[in-house]
Amino acid sequence: MSVVAIGAGIAALAGIGAGIGIGIATGKAAEAVARQPEAESKILKMLMMGGALAEATAIYGLIVAIMVIFFLQ
Repeated sequence: MSVVAIGAGIAALAGIGAGIGIGIATGKAAEAVARQPEAESKILKMLMMGGALAEATAIYGLIVAIMVIFFLQ
């Protein structure tokens, strides 16, 4: 049982990587808008696409953690 909990915890750590990625991307987007305000719409589109991909990684990690908990018991 404890091995299942450890596995689920490791799978849930994918959220940390997603959080770091989104944070870095948001910071870089803010810098880019500060440098070129006229390109704000293009920067926002790219930021949303990157944020969605990073968030999908976190959701995959959550799904794997839930599957480990319920299917490996």
